[in-house]
Amino acid sequence: MSTLFAFLHHVAAFVLFAALIVEFVTLRDPVTVRTARRLLKADAVLGLAAVIVLGIGIVRVVWLDKGLDYYLHSIPFLAKFSLFVLTALLSIYPTRRFMAWRLAVRKGEPPVADAAVLRKVRLVVHVEMTGVVLILLLAAMMARGVAMFE
Repeated sequence: MSTLFAFLHHVAAFVLFAALIVEFVTLRDPVTVRTARRLLKADAVLGLAAVIVLGIGIVRVVWLDKGLDYYLHSIPFLAKFSLFVLTALLSIYPTRRFMAWRLAVRKGEPPVADAAVLRKVRLVVHVEMTGVVLILLLAAMMARGVAMFE
């Protein structure tokens, strides 16, 4: 069971990162009805994947793998979880921008996308991608028992 949950956790994490890449690449193009739809779909996938990563992660920490005590004594785990929460909070900004476009997209009109807002959205998505890469580094450290404290 532990192996299955580890596999599902990793698949969800890769889907999450893939959705971020889709957002990052799509944000390079002008915002049209088509690109706005792609961003809305990618953001929905990103959100669902994040919920799955978190849910399965909680199951693994509390009921499977090494047990809650191990994880609460792992500096990389605590940093990884904190960075996950921070990255999730950052993702609210792009999501709100994309959601604001829904009405225009439903009407078949390109959404109004202010250049300054788009720059901020691109920056946040880039920071999110960096956060996920750092989470992967911390996961590797955690799995190897690096920086445990008593």
